[in-house]
This record gives sequence, C-alpha cells and structure tokens, in this order.
Amino acid sequence: MWKAIRIIILMMILVKAVQQSYAESMDLGWQKKFYVAVYPINAERSRTPAHAEVNAHIKSLKDEDFEEITTFFSKQAQEYNLGLGRPIEVMLGDSIAFAPPAPPNPDSTAQVMLWSVGFRFYSWMFAPSTEVEPDIKLYLVYHDPETNPSLGFSTALEKGRIGRINVYGERFYHQKNLVVIAHELLHTLKASDKYDMDNNMPSFPDGFAEPKKTPLYPQRYTELMGGRLPIAIDEAQMPENLAETIIGYKTAKEIGWI
Repeated sequence: MWKAIRIIILMMILVKAVQQSYAESMDLGWQKKFYVAVYPINAERSRTPAHAEVNAHIKSLKDEDFEEITTFFSKQAQEYNLGLGRPIEVMLGDSIAFAPPAPPNPDSTAQVMLWSVGFRFYSWMFAPSTEVEPDIKLYLVYHDPETNPSLGFSTALEKGRIGRINVYGERFYHQKNLVVIAHELLHTLKASDKYDMDNNMPSFPDGFAEPKKTPLYPQRYTELMGGRLPIAIDEAQMPENLAETIIGYKTAKEIGWI
C-alpha cells in the first residue's frame, strides 16, 4: 500500500513538473510582468539569542523593503527598451517555520537531482498565499551575522522558478541582501553566472559592466551576474547596493530582453 502511495505522489510531482515546465517555456516573451514572492525563514535554532535577533528583523520587514528590487529591474528594462514599466513585481509573503533542503555536493548528479525534486515538492507544499499568485518563489533564509560570519552558497532553479537564498538577518546588511536576491532571481529566468567559480572573480568580458572602459580598472559598476565589482585584475568586491549594479548585454539576452 505504501509503495502505491509513493508511486502516486511521484506521478503527481511529475505531472505538475511537466505542466510547470510548459508554462515556463511560454513566459520569457515578456508580454506580462513576473510576480515574485519572497518568504522569510529564520535559520537560527529556536530559544537562542540569535533566533530572537533574526526573528525581530523578520518581523520588521515590509513590502517597501523589497521595492528597490522592483525599481532596479524597471530601470534596467528601460535600458533595453523592454516595453514593460515594471517587469518584476516583488511581494513579501508570510514567514515560514523551516527552510527548504540545502543543496548537496554539486559533484553528485544523483543527489542534485533528488534535491531538486525535493525542493520543488517543498515549494508546492510551503507557499503562503500572496495578493497575486507568484510566478517565482524565493525562500530567504536569514542568519545571524554574529554566529555566521560567512554564509553558504545560495541557489535558484530555472525549473520550478524557485530559489533558496542565504542572507543576513540584520538591517545593516539589507542592501547587500537585495543584491544577492536579485542575482538569484535572475537565475530563475535563465541567466547564468559570469564569474570564475574558483576565485569568484568576474569573467571578462561578460561579467564586466563596462568591458570596453579604458582603463579597464577600476570598474564603476558591477554586472549583476558577475557578482562583484572589479577593482583590479586580481581584486573585486561585493557591491554595497543595487544602485552599483547593472544587467549586462549577455545577461539581458539570456533572459529574453534582447
């Protein structure tokens, strides 16, 4: 009996995935805006000072705190004459009690596939209702900066248009959090990373905001999928906010703006 139930559940997931994949394949004509729901999650252990600090930050969040992402995409879309005033609309959803599964070792294809299915199932089960049904769901996993001086990699899937994003649960880090969220959001729309995975340096020329600038360094802006602002041939730094970033030509082409 349990075997039959498991088969039925797997078939339901497969059918849902096929339906979703078809809908996603029709979306990147940009005939309409994408609605993005962001769901805050407290990553810290309950009944600890860190949990209380992060919880207070999550409770302080408002829709307006994510408006900068919407504004950023609106301005960038104008640069490519997209024709949509607000191609991305970000909505703050209710907080969720526990985080989606963390991604496994990328070297194990089987584990990655199982994780992907598990994450998609999680997103179907845990998606509190928002004003508009979202096209993209981003799960913001908030950590305390005191107990987590560095964060694990964030990840987002084009299939299912979902993301698991590690961010800091303190107002001081909010602007940088928005940069990370916007970067992962673009992954759900087929944008690729444009930096060297070994050293996190932006790749030339696609990971540079101004690849034709003379002199090349320092760059004035960060290409969002390049991830960092190139200062010198061997130095780059995280942008402070979205105002210091742009969407470059190749990224715009990948997401259907060109």
